[in-house]
Amino acid sequence: MFSVPLTENAELRPLEPWQAPEFLAHIDRARSHTDPWIPWATFSTDLDSARATLQRYADGQAVDERRIYGIWRDGTLVGGVMFVNFSVKTGNCEIGAWTEPAGEGGGLISAAVRQLLDYAFVTRGLHRAEWWCSAANTRSRAVAERLGMRRDGVLREWYLHNGVRHDKEIWAILAPEWAATKA
Repeated sequence: MFSVPLTENAELRPLEPWQAPEFLAHIDRARSHTDPWIPWATFSTDLDSARATLQRYADGQAVDERRIYGIWRDGTLVGGVMFVNFSVKTGNCEIGAWTEPAGEGGGLISAAVRQLLDYAFVTRGLHRAEWWCSAANTRSRAVAERLGMRRDGVLREWYLHNGVRHDKEIWAILAPEWAATKA
């Protein structure tokens, strides 16, 4: 297993099905904070469904289509990042992130997403990385802006949550733009 340091007291590691009990405890702490931004958080309500969520990502990783990583701060799972989808064939991916309140601050999400962008662009040679977020999720939008992404558009009233239609923003960064931010 590997870990990537994000700060002096935080690290990024793969999140795997065997960690379902820890993942479920984390999601229970994060649930009110992530709802309505992360749909699968509402699906991970018991050990079996939490394990199934992680298994979907493990199966996706096995065919090189998605991945999920946890962020541990002082040894406690406090958030994570994921490749919602990942396609070498098209050269595109979508990155997502979530956190519980204990994971906020200190730039953990931005640092973890930087790792995923480096992997997508530098290691795997992808061309485009997307970031989809609710128009109402200002913290998520701020991550996209901080990483140099541009807003490509808004899908108006794209999804229904608790009887209310929400707009979805699509942000993206291209490989040459990412290289320029690092130069």
